[in-house]
Amino acid sequence: MTDQAATAPRPAVSTLSEQILHAPPFPLLVRLATPNAMAFFVQAAVSMAEVAFVGRLGTVPLAAIALMFPGLMLMQMLANGAIGGAVSSAIARSLGAGRQDRAAALIWHALVIALIAGVLFLVFWHTAGAWLFAALGANDTIAAVAGDYADVLFGGAVLVWTMALLNSVLRGIGNMKLPATLMILGACVQIPLSGTLMLGWFGVPAMGLTGSAVALLVVASLNTCVLLFRLQRSDSPVRLEISGLRLQGALFADIFRVGALAALSPIFVVLTIGMINGLISGFGVAALAGYGIVARLEFLLIPMVFGLGAAMTAMVGTNVGAGNFARAEQIGWLGGLAAAAVTGVVGVLLAVFPGLWLGLFAEDAATWATGESYLHIVGPLFAFQGLGLSLYFASQGAGTVLWPVIATALRFVIGVGGAMLAVSVFSLGLNAVYVCLALGMFVYGALTAAALKLGAWRQRDTW
Repeated sequence: MTDQAATAPRPAVSTLSEQILHAPPFPLLVRLATPNAMAFFVQAAVSMAEVAFVGRLGTVPLAAIALMFPGLMLMQMLANGAIGGAVSSAIARSLGAGRQDRAAALIWHALVIALIAGVLFLVFWHTAGAWLFAALGANDTIAAVAGDYADVLFGGAVLVWTMALLNSVLRGIGNMKLPATLMILGACVQIPLSGTLMLGWFGVPAMGLTGSAVALLVVASLNTCVLLFRLQRSDSPVRLEISGLRLQGALFADIFRVGALAALSPIFVVLTIGMINGLISGFGVAALAGYGIVARLEFLLIPMVFGLGAAMTAMVGTNVGAGNFARAEQIGWLGGLAAAAVTGVVGVLLAVFPGLWLGLFAEDAATWATGESYLHIVGPLFAFQGLGLSLYFASQGAGTVLWPVIATALRFVIGVGGAMLAVSVFSLGLNAVYVCLALGMFVYGALTAAALKLGAWRQRDTW
C-alpha cells in the first residue's frame, strides 16, 4: 500500500473510524487517550490498596505476594500489552481497509488465543512453579502461601486473558470509553471485595492472600460478560456472531506477527527487575530498599503512557490499514512527544525534588540516599522511557514492532549487562549501575524514534 491508496474507493467504515482517518489528530488523540489514562491510575489505586491489605496479614503474605508479582505482571503485560496490542492493531487495520468482516472474525481468534494462553499459564504453573520457588530461595512457609494464591490466579487465567483481549478488541475499534469505564467500576468492586475476602470483613471467613486472587477473577468474570454483551449488540461497529466463527491461519498469523515479537518486551522487563534486584542486593538491605522504592516509579509511568499508547495503536493501525502512512507517522510523533513531555516533566521534577517521592516511603537515611542518587541520575532520562514505550504501542498499530523490540533488547544489554560489568569486573559502585540503567533508557527511546524517522513503518506492506 502507498499513501495514494487513501484516495481509492473503500467500503464504508464506522463514524469513529472515519474520525480516526480524517479528524484533527491531536485533539482526537487526547480524547481517546484520556479515559484509558484515568482508568489505569484507578487500577494503580487497586494495587496500592491490596498491598495495604496484604501488609495487615503479616510478613509471610507480603513475601509471598512479592514472589508472585513478576508472574502476575508478566501475564498482565502480555495480555494487555503485547498480545492485546496485536489484537487491537489487527482489528484497526482491518477497519481502516473497510473490512468489517475480517475485524469481526478476528474477535473469535482473540477468544481462542485467550483460551490457549490461559491454559498454558496454568500448565506452566503446575509443571514449573515449585521449581521456580526453590530457585528463588523461598522457604516452605512462603512457598505454600504463594502456591495457594497461584492455584487460584492461574486456575482462572483464562478469564484474565479473555477480559484483556476483549478490551483490546474494543480499543482496536476505537472505543476507549467502555474498557476504561469497566476498569474504574471494576476497581470499585475489587477493592472492597479484596478487603472482605482477605481480612474477613462483615463476618465473611478470611481467605488471606488467596482472597485477592478470587476478587480479581470475580471482576474479570463480570467485565467479560459485559464486553461479550456489548460486542453482540446491533449497534456495535464490529459484531461477535456465530456466523463469523471461521478460524483462519492467516488471521492468527496477523496477530502473532506483531504479538510474538512484542511479547519479548515484557519478558525483558521482568528479567531486568529480577537481575538488577539481585545485583543491588549485594550493596546491602538499604540499597535494595532504596532501589525498590524508586523502581516503582517506572511502573507508575506505564499507566500514563498506556493511555496514549492504546489510542495510538488504534489510530495508527486504522490509518496504516487505509494506506495513510503519512498521517500514521504524524500520530506517532504527536503521541510520542506528548508521552516524552509528561514522563520527562515527572523525571526532572523528581530529580530536582526527590523528597516528593522518597518522602512517601523512606525514613532511613541510607535508603533515602540510595533512592536520591537514582533520581538524580536516571530521572532526567524518563522522557526517553515515555518516548520509547509510546512508540512501541504505535508500532504495534503499524503492524511492525521489530525495531522497538531491538531497542528493548539493547536497553537490557546496556542496562543489565553494563551494570554487571561495572560491578563485577570494574568494582564500581551503585552509581555506576544507575548510569548504565540511564544509558539503556536513552538508547531505548532514541533508537525507537530513529526507526520511525527512517521509515520503519513503510518498509513493507503491513496490511
